[in-house]
Formats: sequence, structure tokens, C-alpha cells
Amino acid sequence: MARRRSVLITGGSKGIGKGLAAGFFKSGYDVAICGRSVDDGQNTIRELQGVGPGKLIFLKGNVAEKNSIGKVVDAIQQSFMGLDVVCANAGIFPSAYIRDMTNIALDEILDTNVKGTIYTVQAALPLLRQSTAGRIVITSSITGPITGFPGWSHYGASKAAQLGFMRTAALEFAADGITVNAVLPGNIFTEGLEGMGKEYLGAMVASIPLGRLGDVKDIANAALFLADEASGYITGQSIIVDGGQILPESGQAAGA
Repeated sequence: MARRRSVLITGGSKGIGKGLAAGFFKSGYDVAICGRSVDDGQNTIRELQGVGPGKLIFLKGNVAEKNSIGKVVDAIQQSFMGLDVVCANAGIFPSAYIRDMTNIALDEILDTNVKGTIYTVQAALPLLRQSTAGRIVITSSITGPITGFPGWSHYGASKAAQLGFMRTAALEFAADGITVNAVLPGNIFTEGLEGMGKEYLGAMVASIPLGRLGDVKDIANAALFLADEASGYITGQSIIVDGGQILPESGQAAGA
């Protein structure tokens, strides 16, 4: 009996990562969620249990620590007997203006968002090479690669760096049949936005031509496409999922 396709989702117990976990699980994948909080991970497992036909596990790990993510991948091999898809999703987004940014704040975001992506891919690569269709999907952002936002210079730099890594990784892994692509979310409604208030959320919606904040399902749908056989000839590319947010020249154009 052939095993199910399997996926590792880092940062998979909250926000976009949780949406990715739900999407892949419902689509028939065996899903391994990696995160730093055991409580959050167990809550996600309880919430999603039964919505998919495969296995769903949580593995405690920190992508910023190479040995930690290596142990996570070893555990996936034991549980799933292989790995086909990596969603390098773990990321942090603290705010700090350039004039006030500390070395600690800069190191923290680069360690998680940039090094964490690279460490995850390095750890998973041997298993992805054994897959019949290895896939790597990186969660980047419109902030950094395309847009800017005050207080997020270090975050934007980390998200742009992920795309630089993606392009060369796509070249290096092509001979193994592994594709490497990225999803660039715009404003997605997650737990982090719930307490921002109606006025703040209304202003965000006003900047989006499609007239709504994104849903985590929108990101999961894009990632599922990039993980599917149908996207097997696409590598080193980015899909922007933002409801048209980056298109207007001005606020007047957005509301036209």
C-alpha cells in the first residue's frame, strides 16, 4: 500500500500556518505541525482532528535552532516514512523603527525568518530527494519584496532574503525534481488582527480592491497548488495573494 503524501508545516499552530495545516489535512495529506508552543500545538491538533483522512501530529521545535528542526524531520521520518512537501512558514514580525532597533531584535528576526527557512530546507532535503515529487513552499510577504511599512524594515529585509534563497535553491534542487516556490500574503485575517479594532480593520480593507481581508484559506489554496502535480513545471516563482492590494497607484485608485 502506497503511503500518503506528507507535509511539514513550520509555525503551523497559529495564523497562516494553522490555515495551511487545515488545508493540507483536508486535502488528504499526512500533516506534521512544528511549533515552539506545546499548548498551541495540542489545541490545533484537537481542533483539526477528524477533518482529514490521514495522520496529524504536532512536533515541538524551533526553526532558529538547526539541531531542533533536524530532530523534527527525524520524527517525521519515523511517523510518516517519508516527506514530500515542506511549508517553510514559521516567522515572527515584531515592530522596531530603524533608529531604535537593537542588535537583539535584528538577530531574532533574521534567525527565525531567514536562518529558520534555510535550516528547515537543509534538514528536509534528504527526505525530499527520496520523494517522487518534492515540493518546498515558502511563506514570504508582500512587505519587503514589494512594499514597505514603517517599523518593519528588519521584517521586510527577512522576507526579501527568503526570495533570494528560493531562487538559488530552485536551481540547486532542480536535478532532483524538487520545486521551490513562495507565497506572498497581503493582509490576512488571523488571531493577531482580532484585537486591532473595527477602525483599523476598516482602513485595511479600504486599501484592498477586492474589498476584504484575506482568509488563511486563500494562502492554503495557493500553497496546495504549488505542492500539487499540476504545478510541477513551476519553480523559483512567487504567487502574490493580496486581493489586489499592491496594484493601486493611490488610495483614490483603490476605491475607483
